[in-house]
Amino acid sequence: MKSFSFAVLLFALITVGCAHTPQVASSPASPAASPQPQPILVASTSDEVPPKPPEATVKSPETPVNSEKGTVNNDTNIDYTEEGKEEQAPTIADPIEPFNRAMFEFNDKLYFWLLKPVAQGYKAVVPEEARVSVKNFFSNLGFPVRFVSCLLQADINCAATEVGRFTVNTVWGIGGLMDPASSKDLNLQKQDVDLGQTLGVWGVGQGFYIVWPLAGPSSVRDSVVIAGEYFLYPPSYMSEIAPWYVGPIFRSYEEVNRTSLRIGDYEALKEAAIDPYVSLRDAYVQYRWKKIRMKKGAQIDELAPSGMRMER
Repeated sequence: MKSFSFAVLLFALITVGCAHTPQVASSPASPAASPQPQPILVASTSDEVPPKPPEATVKSPETPVNSEKGTVNNDTNIDYTEEGKEEQAPTIADPIEPFNRAMFEFNDKLYFWLLKPVAQGYKAVVPEEARVSVKNFFSNLGFPVRFVSCLLQADINCAATEVGRFTVNTVWGIGGLMDPASSKDLNLQKQDVDLGQTLGVWGVGQGFYIVWPLAGPSSVRDSVVIAGEYFLYPPSYMSEIAPWYVGPIFRSYEEVNRTSLRIGDYEALKEAAIDPYVSLRDAYVQYRWKKIRMKKGAQIDELAPSGMRMER
């Protein structure tokens, strides 16, 4: 009986011990263990890896780009502001606009009805190389106007360059038909100067706008120097050694040759403009202002800080 009771007690202890062991090791279906991993997973996705908006803002690629453009850096804003204070292109008074518009229409019809057809026929017959040589020849004849303009502007380098160009192109360029002075070895470029620009450099105002028949856009200041340029241009004296009609024919041929090399420029300007008269007037004023500004800017840039220098 005692042996039987001892066996039953031993069997009960072994049974309880086996039942307790799986609970400690792991039980996939244990109800007490299943809710515990869930808060751990939630904490790992929200608390341990939180969003970082400050770092994302700092690492944004837009910030350095904007700083280079001057929207963040205050120093850059100051430089751009100084450059923005540069002299702006002026406008011009147009008190005789009805007359100017009538002359504009006259010149416009003259171009499309006469000058352009003749230039197109001339272009079809004469090769471009020959027409460029003719252009060089007439440009060489304009040496006196450029030389005197350089002297009146007190620009010795400009005058010396023009003398060198005229000498080289006349002697080695066969009377100016070729332009060896502009080669890389000599690098004597034509100086873009005239008497009207000279007056502007010395502070003479442009006055009001004038459109001359045949001559085209001008101003009071540029019209005053027409006589001076006429007497400085050698073909003007052809009437003294040839019949009177030779001079006008010579000048007409010069204009036809020039037009043949730039057919389409005027058409492009007119097609792109709402009011071609106003567009041509503004283009003329800006062109003349730029020529004067470039001459003045060459002297101003030597004294002005880098942030204030003019872009040419």
